[in-house]
Amino acid sequence: MGISKSAVSKHVSSLEARLLNRTTRRVSPTEIGLAYYDRARRVLNDAGEADALVTSMQSAPSGLLRISVATDFGVNHLSPVLGDFLTEFPDIMVNMVLNNRYVELISEGFDMAVRIGELEDSTLKARKLTETTKRMIASPGYFEKHGRPEKIDDLNNHKLLHYSNQANSAVWKLTAPSGEKRQVRTAGWLTVNDGQSLLNACVGGLGIAYLPSFLYADAMAKGLVEEAIPDLPVETQGIYAVYPPGRFTQPKVRAFIDFLVHTLADKGPDIW
Repeated sequence: MGISKSAVSKHVSSLEARLLNRTTRRVSPTEIGLAYYDRARRVLNDAGEADALVTSMQSAPSGLLRISVATDFGVNHLSPVLGDFLTEFPDIMVNMVLNNRYVELISEGFDMAVRIGELEDSTLKARKLTETTKRMIASPGYFEKHGRPEKIDDLNNHKLLHYSNQANSAVWKLTAPSGEKRQVRTAGWLTVNDGQSLLNACVGGLGIAYLPSFLYADAMAKGLVEEAIPDLPVETQGIYAVYPPGRFTQPKVRAFIDFLVHTLADKGPDIW
């Protein structure tokens, strides 16, 4: 910088006098030093985020994209469209992990997850992809054998099938025709941790399940299952893409979320 060594030493000594408490055994920051450090750190963070913004806006989506998805949703709705995404973005490699547990995105190294229903972790960013309805269903054979419930209280006399992966799986939150919020608490005759297996149990006449329409829509269209209490208001659940917090979203994550929004919308309302 064209400054002499003696001038640099003088400036450093002047800074030390303001910012540091120095003894022969230790160095600690002064109150002014701590305040200066805190402000300088924020300035550097802002500068780093500004660099990241420029890079993300200029760079094409690329790299490894790790996604966590519930098994039944991933198999039925994401796996069939991944080829289209990879064709559109050939520089992205996808590692989609199908499981029925709640994953910690950051600690487990995931870039994003697709989650259904109420979001529990408010620290994550989220974008709504679409929404699905939820109904109680059973097979025509089950209703022929056990009768059809006419109201919520009648469920206590029926065989219920539970999805163990949901929090409070033994509690069904329903809305009565009057608008009253009700909760049905009963032990399930069968409890499984996979939605497709629960649907298979319904089709097989084992009982009544409470499932999202993206799982049962095809079976209902074929007459394999029917709605248990048609007069009840339909419950709605959101389907979300969630990803770690931060001011700027990675291009590969943003590309996949945009792709899902358009792809799921094209499937039409009959699926959801």
